Amino acid sequence: MSQVLEDRELTTEGPLQCSMMKGKSRTVKVNIAESPLTWLHARGHLDDRRFAAGERLRADWECAQLAPVVTMQWNPVRLPRDPGRDLTAGERQLAARRRFDSAISAAGNGLSDILWRVVCAGEGLPVVERALGWPVRSGKLVLGIALDRVADYYRIR
Repeated sequence: MSQVLEDRELTTEGPLQCSMMKGKSRTVKVNIAESPLTWLHARGHLDDRRFAAGERLRADWECAQLAPVVTMQWNPVRLPRDPGRDLTAGERQLAARRRFDSAISAAGNGLSDILWRVVCAGEGLPVVERALGWPVRSGKLVLGIALDRVADYYRIR
């Protein structure tokens, strides 16, 4: 698969789309073709609502730092500007974990595995279908149903 590089604004929350950037800001190149959701969305298999729900779920997954870590993390601790209003890094991580768990449970028992594999682990649909023992091309339909439920949870219109 070829790379599709796009400039994104670099923020403390991660890379954002650069369509709303004003003036000078730090940018980073992101390969938008590496996500299975992006691949499906680019080919018209997922509508904007389902794609946004999947990206929101993945953002909560990464913010909660639920991916396996092999080594120690040496990231600097950032202190909030206004301790009365801002959440600490740990509180943001716990809130993202709660949102992620609630979104997965809103999808339901039978749909959480395909959501986790495609959205969070980045596995392609053919790999997921074989691993779960599903018929070929059934993963797209099931993923769509799961993303609809997650979009309802996140209240995405």
